Formats: sequence, C-alpha cells, structure tokens
Amino acid sequence: MTQIRMYTTEWCGYCVRAKMLLDSKGIAYEEIQMEDTPDFRKKLVELTGNWTVPQIIIGETPIGGYTELAAIARAGGLDEYVQPAA
Repeated sequence: MTQIRMYTTEWCGYCVRAKMLLDSKGIAYEEIQMEDTPDFRKKLVELTGNWTVPQIIIGETPIGGYTELAAIARAGGLDEYVQPAA
C-alpha cells in the first residue's frame, strides 16, 4: 500500500483540516511535525517544491496541501487508501 506523508506544524489550520479529512475516512498517514526543524521551509522546498504547510506526499508524489487533498478526495482518489474496519 502506498504511504501518505504529511508535513505539518501545530499552528496550521489547513494541517488540522487535512488530518481531519484523512482521519474521517480512516486513512493512515505519517505526520511529520516541522516547527522544531531548523529552516523547515527550505527543507519543504527541497522535498516538494513548495514552502507552505501542510505538504502532502502520496507514495513519492508531492500533491500539495489541503486544497489539493480535498479535491482528490472529492474525485474518489483516496478511496484505495481507506483502511478496512477490523
């Protein structure tokens, strides 16, 4: 299964929304908190080409932030990542 990674900060409202969207669908993801990382914006640019948070990577593909994630979800593009109920 493809891994979803999300680079966030605690003070970012869009980060909260992205996590809520994934949580509401039961989709597992790895959250990487960036606020304690020196020059975290520079690192984000190196990883994704963008400097804002959240930055979300599905597999090896940076998709952008919450807005892009929500659009993918509306189109059904996250359905394959939903975890089956135990």
